Amino acid sequence: MYAMTVPRFGPPEVLTPVELPVPEPGPGQVRIRVAAAGALPVDARVRRGERPLSDAVTLPLVPGNEFAGTVDAVGPGTDEPAPGTEVLGFGTFGGYAEYVVVPSDQVVPKPAAMPWEVAGGFSAQAQGAHMALSAVGVNPGETVLVNSAAGGLGTVAVQLARAWGAAMVVGSASERNHDHLREIGAVPVLYGEGLAERVRAVAPRGVDAALDSFDDDSLRQAVGIVGDPRRVVSMVSHETARELGLPEPAGPRSAARLAEMVDLYERGLIRVHVRRAVPLADAALAHRELDTGHGRGKIVLTL
Repeated sequence: MYAMTVPRFGPPEVLTPVELPVPEPGPGQVRIRVAAAGALPVDARVRRGERPLSDAVTLPLVPGNEFAGTVDAVGPGTDEPAPGTEVLGFGTFGGYAEYVVVPSDQVVPKPAAMPWEVAGGFSAQAQGAHMALSAVGVNPGETVLVNSAAGGLGTVAVQLARAWGAAMVVGSASERNHDHLREIGAVPVLYGEGLAERVRAVAPRGVDAALDSFDDDSLRQAVGIVGDPRRVVSMVSHETARELGLPEPAGPRSAARLAEMVDLYERGLIRVHVRRAVPLADAALAHRELDTGHGRGKIVLTL
């Protein structure tokens, strides 16, 4: 099978196409013929060799932890989903390939109306937003701050907070993405120095909870804005989060969590913006865009 590997840590150009044996599913597993796979910031961090992520991997590595495709084989003792079922799901690595094998409880049926590009890039940000907001709680009538709100995770988190009853969601992003934030139900503010003053100007009664997925500085600003570290969560600045005593995202990933988010999508409460869909062979192009740290919505690799 065709796959894209990271043979050594480095820039996007280290991504290398290879031919690998088609994996066989074991007991309780299913094999998916991949139609689309999400390209995630964490994939780029692993490729760059950032610690502690790089300490947990063995090279060469096939990156990618979310995908969508069709079940084409099942392992012994596996009854569902049956071959031919269209699914979306998640794994630890292996998504940048024609086939991926995962436990059968890491996939859920793909809605017929969900495009492959959306399905391939749905699981990570949908579950990440759910885990993050579950950790801090979102109650009806509250105000929530989402830093880096125009990215894949932020876009879903804004909509999820609204679906769970938040009266206002303030989203920080570059000015060119403010129209996008308004479209998904957020009040936009410019990120960076002076964020607290801009947030207070649009939310004078205060902010109840916050999700940050930008950097250490924006996380510290979020804690100052909310005032209660128990109601601020980070998806990127893990060391700073521990230093500040913030809660961990409420994991783990699960089929039940993913199915809940798929249901919200089918009900029209979650929309996914695909920024760019590129062939798997052009994964380096996708990673160059990921490395900028900016952009609106998801990048998806197609097969």
